[in-house]
Amino acid sequence: MSKIKELDLLKEQLARALADYDNLRKRAETEKLSWAKFASQGILIKLLPVLDILESANSHLGDKGLEIALAEFKKILGEEGLIEVNPKSGQVFDHSDQEAIESLDGGKKGTVAEVVLPGWKFVDGPVVRVAKVKVFGKGK
Repeated sequence: MSKIKELDLLKEQLARALADYDNLRKRAETEKLSWAKFASQGILIKLLPVLDILESANSHLGDKGLEIALAEFKKILGEEGLIEVNPKSGQVFDHSDQEAIESLDGGKKGTVAEVVLPGWKFVDGPVVRVAKVKVFGKGK
């Protein structure tokens, strides 16, 4: 093999090695971001019961300071990609993000009568807690 062919082969191998290294670096960065997102999702999910307790306390106390804290709490959840599933009364019941815990008489059959506990889901991901609702089951 001539020196020129050998040099060209080495250049080609070096270019491939550099491209492989760049691809590995990009994949490692993507995986790192994915793991960080996964870890933060776990923490957010664990905080939902705390939010429920605070909202329950606020419904009994009606404290303005607690309302401000709850609004900030929900704002942060939203910034992290978590959105509330809170169907309106009369909305069609959706099995994908709601759980019927009771069937009531009256109203339009198959629609939400009342939200007992709001659900939560990630904007670009799964439902982490379905909304617990009462539905009209024997209505019109």
